[in-house]
Amino acid sequence: MRPASGHDPSHFAPPLTVQRPDKESAISTDALFGNLTRIRDVILPARVRTALNSGRGLLGGFIVVHLVFLVFGASLSLRGEAFSDTFIYREWAMAGFNDANLSGGPSPWVYPILALIPMAIAGVAGPGPFFFLWVLMTTLLNGWALLKLTERGRNTNAIPAGWWWLAFTFLMGWLGFARVDGLTAPLVLVALAYGVQRPFVASVLLAIGTWVKVWPAAIMLALFAVVKNRLLVVLAGIATTAGVVALAAALGSVPKLLNFLTQQGDRGMQLEATFTTPWLWLSVLNAGGSRMYMNTDINSMQVDGPGTATMSFLMQPLLVLAALLVAGLAFWALHNGKQHKVAGGVDRTELLLAGALALAAAFVVFNKVGSPQFMVWLGPAVAVGLAHSWREWRVPAAMLIAIAVATYFIYPLFYDALSHNNPWMALVLTIRNVLLVVLFLWSVRRLYSMGRKTAAPAPALKET
Repeated sequence: MRPASGHDPSHFAPPLTVQRPDKESAISTDALFGNLTRIRDVILPARVRTALNSGRGLLGGFIVVHLVFLVFGASLSLRGEAFSDTFIYREWAMAGFNDANLSGGPSPWVYPILALIPMAIAGVAGPGPFFFLWVLMTTLLNGWALLKLTERGRNTNAIPAGWWWLAFTFLMGWLGFARVDGLTAPLVLVALAYGVQRPFVASVLLAIGTWVKVWPAAIMLALFAVVKNRLLVVLAGIATTAGVVALAAALGSVPKLLNFLTQQGDRGMQLEATFTTPWLWLSVLNAGGSRMYMNTDINSMQVDGPGTATMSFLMQPLLVLAALLVAGLAFWALHNGKQHKVAGGVDRTELLLAGALALAAAFVVFNKVGSPQFMVWLGPAVAVGLAHSWREWRVPAAMLIAIAVATYFIYPLFYDALSHNNPWMALVLTIRNVLLVVLFLWSVRRLYSMGRKTAAPAPALKET
């Protein structure tokens, strides 16, 4: 996972750049990132930068970031408390994942069956330490992801990508440490790091992730589109699913195995969803009969108004259509890119990462469920992309940091204000949703540019 350009990714821009044949000057960001680099160099002395840009420095950062969450988790667990969705997970675990033992609220079978395993592990010692054990599991998975991303710290070119992943993890906060999504994100990162070189291993990890939370299926679709031996992807998915069915049979849960596909089918447009934005503003402005309300059955804030029922119905086919179009674009880019031989043809790893980001973004943008933890889905492809080619991926990395900051303001800081029609928080949410659409369009454009035919190969110019 070394940057394609071969230069040190810890420097955002070289002193002098030469226009590359595949780069449009109209969208050049060298000046912006060059200024950011100079600001960084003023703030951080060279000695500090050298220390941080090492495996040992990254390890120190990992320990500091995760200690913050572990200490907080321990303090709550000592008082017998949990946090955010882990309250629900704990209740499910203590009830033995049996709906009959629950007093109400959502069923544990809104999640695929493998999501119940970490809940059971966290509840093995009773309700007291549940939250701390949950945070500990997330920490261990994040550590595995960081080790794989940086090749155990030996790939110094990937160290800045590791720091980006830590920053993103910290900004997402409890959305990554108190939700199932936080367990699947590092799993997907590891799968992408194996990528096209080890497609069977990557597919097994993605299939496991899919049976925890559905979204890793999008990344598997991207992998299927770009690898040479697609049969390995199919076999890995079948083998993993067979293991899951066998587990369900052993637990007597086969009738509930696919409940997660139907449990949320009748839910409306969630408050934070991208396509909800027009009705969000109608509710804020008290116009058109739109209103916000809490759906207590699934513990979700939703928006109701003229046309929301129709839009809710259309979101599922729109999501499927968007995913298929993106996968088709990746497949087209792979085969069309082979027809011209600029730099040896298309880079399958880069194509996988662009496709993974596009599909993950599609799963967020075209989703009627806009839960804030969904932003975690976007991090793995960007982190591995930065390790692969810092220059190409610094723009989506910056956008995703901005998305993480905006999401933090939305939840947990000011969600109550947002749900009570606060116009300023509605504006923050709107900006966040616009950034999501821009990120999706960037990844789609990246796929298109990789498959676009060039008029004639231009001689490569070396940057100095």
